[in-house]
Amino acid sequence: MEFRRLGRSGLSVSEIAYGNWLTHGSQIEEEQAQACIKAALDAGISFFDTADVYANTVAESVLGRGLAGQRRESLEIATKVYWPTGPKGPNDRGLSRKHIIESCNASLKRLQTDYVDLYQAHRFDFSVPLEETFLAFADLVRQGKVLYVGVSEWTAEQITRGAELARELKVPFVSNQPQYNMLWRVIEPQVIPASEREGLSQIVWSPIAQGVLTGKYKPGQAAPAGSRAAHEATAQSVQRYLRDEVLERVQKLEPLAAQAGLSLAQLAVAWVLQNPNVASAIIGASRPEQVHENVKAAGVKLDADLLKAIDEVLDGVVEDDPRLTQSPR
Repeated sequence: MEFRRLGRSGLSVSEIAYGNWLTHGSQIEEEQAQACIKAALDAGISFFDTADVYANTVAESVLGRGLAGQRRESLEIATKVYWPTGPKGPNDRGLSRKHIIESCNASLKRLQTDYVDLYQAHRFDFSVPLEETFLAFADLVRQGKVLYVGVSEWTAEQITRGAELARELKVPFVSNQPQYNMLWRVIEPQVIPASEREGLSQIVWSPIAQGVLTGKYKPGQAAPAGSRAAHEATAQSVQRYLRDEVLERVQKLEPLAAQAGLSLAQLAVAWVLQNPNVASAIIGASRPEQVHENVKAAGVKLDADLLKAIDEVLDGVVEDDPRLTQSPR
């Protein structure tokens, strides 16, 4: 496993992270989830990402049980706050001081830890003053419950505003967590330049486009049984990619992956890691063997000719409009 610094901070994280969105507490059973966590640890992954909203808090509890007994100092644990949890009352969502403080305390209990290494604003909250949000983060940092602060799916302008407040409050603001893969590059025009300027790294989710970049979805064919697109609870997350035009191009990537000695999934994960502003790529798994396959992308260097060939194959189906980075209003 290779490690990278998170932003301009001193925190190092494994360049492959294990995340449990859509899997733990929903798509797969507890025993299978624990096997995947063990596979991640065995593969050298030290960075684990979750959120309070995943499976309505259950995913955090599953991860807490899976990491129990591990040396805490050898792990980097990240979670998030924003989306509704609990009975969904008026203060059960967003980035108010009340919701942030209460959510952090609840997440720590579920994760069975005294602190999280990274606490992230899961979206931007237009209804709460940004000063209130960052002051709550600052207090959690001062209390030792949070070591570093990050955000997820924030625009360049929002990141810039947050970084200014973080400097005033002496908050270690180090990361953004966006969707990013060969097909979805909306962070490249604005978010990455702003992040580089403000000292943030990207921790990217969906590096294999919800499984589409494994090549298992074929144009004109039904989704394979047991796949994310065939599962009622998770199918919506992958729909944007399931167009024949996209799936046909993905099939054309297969010989390029073979030329590099990689599977399509490994090529996809390695591709996002070529961006120097990416500190870590989050992989999910429903089976331990998926973890073992995807971690082989760590440390892989893709040459310029291969990167150019990938761009040529995908020309016309890549989404790069920065306006698609959005939070609910």
